[in-house]
Amino acid sequence: MDSCPQSRQSPIPLWLDLTFGMAVTLVLAMAATSLLHLPGSAVAIAVVLQGGITALVVRFWATQADFGWANRATLLRATLVVVLLALIPWLDQLESWLWGYTALALLALVLDGVDGKLARVTGNNTVFGARFDMELDALFILGLSLAVLVLGKAGPWVLALGLMRYAFVAASWFWPWLNGPLPESFRRKTVCVWQIVTLMVALLPPVPDGFANLTLATALVLLGWSFLVDIRGLYQRRYSYE
Repeated sequence: MDSCPQSRQSPIPLWLDLTFGMAVTLVLAMAATSLLHLPGSAVAIAVVLQGGITALVVRFWATQADFGWANRATLLRATLVVVLLALIPWLDQLESWLWGYTALALLALVLDGVDGKLARVTGNNTVFGARFDMELDALFILGLSLAVLVLGKAGPWVLALGLMRYAFVAASWFWPWLNGPLPESFRRKTVCVWQIVTLMVALLPPVPDGFANLTLATALVLLGWSFLVDIRGLYQRRYSYE
């Protein structure tokens, strides 16, 4: 992944951005565990997950340039995502708090549009930023899939919504042409949003299992179709990458 300078001003040190992200994660996780009377292991899970994201950012942001406000918005969204993931093991005990959990997921979804807007406004679109945003989306969807499974709203098949992206990445290790560039796609973005929305709706207490399964199955079919379209296009252009 690459990056580019953000401005002529002195850049904010990367360690400061990452420390802020870890601090926000710690505060949110501690507040959630205190409010919901959960064990401290929930905080530990959030810190470990945020630590993993921090390590990956350090690995791939190999530049002294300013991290940029678009990436900072994505980093802020990451703190919400890891806290949502950290609460999943106890989610079936928090039925009265599921509306709040879903509201936090909705906030993470709203922030998903903020980083892209900031990148366009500031002219700081980078390959790193696009990849950071995409991988966080994948982690978010996997977390929501796990949450739906823990609540018993759908069977283990719902994990396919969160694992398909990772299966695609794993397949690219054997077929390098799958790493080819993909053009911007309204179809891909729409399917991604539909995945997240159907998963969040399934989390709500009043939503019956039958309706949740129907909408989630629709999302899975659309996701599979979207991946097949992209794979077909990459296969047709495979020789141009050699």
